[in-house]
Amino acid sequence: MRQITLGSPAFGDHAEIPKEYAHEAGDVSPPLRWSEVPEEAVELVLRCEDPDAPVGTFVHWLLAGIPPETEGMAAGDPPTGAVPGRNDYGRPGYGGPHPPPGDRPHRYVFRLLALSERSDLAPGFSARDLDEAVADRVLATGTLVGRYGR
Repeated sequence: MRQITLGSPAFGDHAEIPKEYAHEAGDVSPPLRWSEVPEEAVELVLRCEDPDAPVGTFVHWLLAGIPPETEGMAAGDPPTGAVPGRNDYGRPGYGGPHPPPGDRPHRYVFRLLALSERSDLAPGFSARDLDEAVADRVLATGTLVGRYGR
């Protein structure tokens, strides 16, 4: 599997996510940058999940339909044409970190996938919908892990 370089100007890999991108600060998505997307990619999809949540993996962000020629996104500003999925807060778009107080910091795994075929996902799609849509279509992946605690 080929690798996409995924990062953020707001925090480093395995570093603390700034509070301005947390749930209690208004759910502003962090800025992201990427490179090394395969030329044959026709779509990018993004997911952000907390695998340390007490209820099991918690979905914070699902985004499909990202044009493959984009190289990132500004804070709170998904690329034009991107299709938001439903997070586990029950709404479309980004839902920031909000682990239980006193827990050790949780990990927030941002994963960008380059697809060989369009996902054709509709607004409000679920994580399961995304998994089904990308099966056997992933050309490359990139991962960024942030940490957040309260």
